[in-house]
Amino acid sequence: MYEVWAPLATRVEVVSGGTRRDMSPEAGWWRAPGDEHGFDYAFYVDGEGPYPDPRTRRQPSGVEGPSRVYDHARFTWGDQDWRGRDLRGSVIYELHVGTYTPEGTFEAVAGKLRHLVDLGVDFIELMPVPPVPGHRNWGYDGVDLYAVREDYGGPDGLKILVDACHQAGLGVILDVVYNHLGPSGNYLGKFGPYLHGYQGSYWGDAVNLDGPHSDEVRRYFIENALQWLRDFHIDGLRLDAVHALHDKRATHFLEELAGEVEALATVLGRPLTLIAESDLNDPGLITRYGLDATWNDDVHHALHSAVTGETHAYYGDFGSLAAVAKVMTSAYFHDGGFSTFRGRSHGRSATGVSGHRFVCCVQNHDQIGNRPLGDRMRPEQLWLAAGLLLTSPFTPMLFMGEEWGAGTPFYFFTDHHDPALAAGEGERRRREFDSFGYDWKAPDPQDEQTFLRSKLDWTEPAEDGAASLLGWYRDLIALRKSHPDLADPRLDRVKVSYDDDRHWLVIHRGSMRIAANLGDFPVPVRLARGRVLLASDEGVTLTGPDLYLPPLSLTVVHVVAQPKL
Repeated sequence: MYEVWAPLATRVEVVSGGTRRDMSPEAGWWRAPGDEHGFDYAFYVDGEGPYPDPRTRRQPSGVEGPSRVYDHARFTWGDQDWRGRDLRGSVIYELHVGTYTPEGTFEAVAGKLRHLVDLGVDFIELMPVPPVPGHRNWGYDGVDLYAVREDYGGPDGLKILVDACHQAGLGVILDVVYNHLGPSGNYLGKFGPYLHGYQGSYWGDAVNLDGPHSDEVRRYFIENALQWLRDFHIDGLRLDAVHALHDKRATHFLEELAGEVEALATVLGRPLTLIAESDLNDPGLITRYGLDATWNDDVHHALHSAVTGETHAYYGDFGSLAAVAKVMTSAYFHDGGFSTFRGRSHGRSATGVSGHRFVCCVQNHDQIGNRPLGDRMRPEQLWLAAGLLLTSPFTPMLFMGEEWGAGTPFYFFTDHHDPALAAGEGERRRREFDSFGYDWKAPDPQDEQTFLRSKLDWTEPAEDGAASLLGWYRDLIALRKSHPDLADPRLDRVKVSYDDDRHWLVIHRGSMRIAANLGDFPVPVRLARGRVLLASDEGVTLTGPDLYLPPLSLTVVHVVAQPKL
């Protein structure tokens, strides 16, 4: 059955097999007898078209081409024993399919799963996979939200990857974008009032979640989320920039979505996770709307600034060890106080919220790709940053290649075919990030070399320095999983002592001490008696209660309980 929602149309036709047929209207929906798996089709609305199906499952000819009938039931799954994976105690690994391997496909990612299993992560998180203009894109310009990019491997390719992940013991989180649609190939407005018609963000018009006809618009996005979780066996969704969702209804879209996903999890008998990206510092996303977790940029900013010394733009309020101490014990640095970058107070206290509900990182696609040169942290910085992140009370997330200190950049890249979009992309990016204070010398996002230079170099992990860092990441993750105090998500159990002048800090986590020297000179630190479990530098020594930390070093110490007198 062909069906499409077009509540304001007076005539809708479907064309398939060279025949153009009228569809029958019913309460805003139009229906006609369908075709079998593999048939191409498109719609005409009041004589205009042909347009792809708003709920197309396949777009083999790109965002401007016809849709293709796709039957989910034809795929044979092999993950019958998969029972899902809980976010608690997990480590996430974010990757971009097109640049993770030279081939840039789902199949090629599946070929790297042994690396990820050996690393010790629990979930992979895929940047968005719906069709986009051209062949090079981060994925946030998607328009056919129910379909999967053909150059990655199409819907079957995604299923093959998910199936392989589950059989390897890895969960899969998919990044989805519900706050806007891409600027090219977006024909939703031809069918109905999917958009508000005003600029909702940098990226495009706001989605109509609360205006006239918004009931069906909300269902469009909710059913899209359920499709990924049900039909593709995805384990969780990362919801892009939920602060850009415009919804003034009494029941917020996110609350409705969370309820639907919880119900589906009960039906499927496995946990399903919703993670929000938001810059609001609002724990209400969890406590009011019922989402499972949020990204927490404050932890990133505090760790990044402490390790790199950068304090420009939104790093301006960070850079001190006091900021690290606050995020480690409170999750948010800006929890109602003044934000210099915003020129106003910002955020709300997260007291009482479990640390595992904050997904935190020292690198991700935004924090690297939104730098003009797409430059990553240097390996010597990652030894420290990884030590602080992977022993934190939060849910850690790594970005592809970070674990060996990848030397390849991760640029912002596009492949717009619309000349106006292609010509203006670089300028739009410059305006968006001119507040960073960068001397803007970024490569052209439209240049294919910008994309190609962003691909990981898989010869690097075998090099001596990279192999040592990779071993450090593996050891940290293994230590986190073997010592409950390091995975304990209770923020009120975390204590931090530090000396900003001498650049050392010690994080107290039950019987564990994470001691770091972020300065250029060695420092002694007084601890309780204990045993060094892991150290980034061979020069770390613990003699009785006296710990010696070489410059730019970190160690994890298991302290011995002192006998009571």
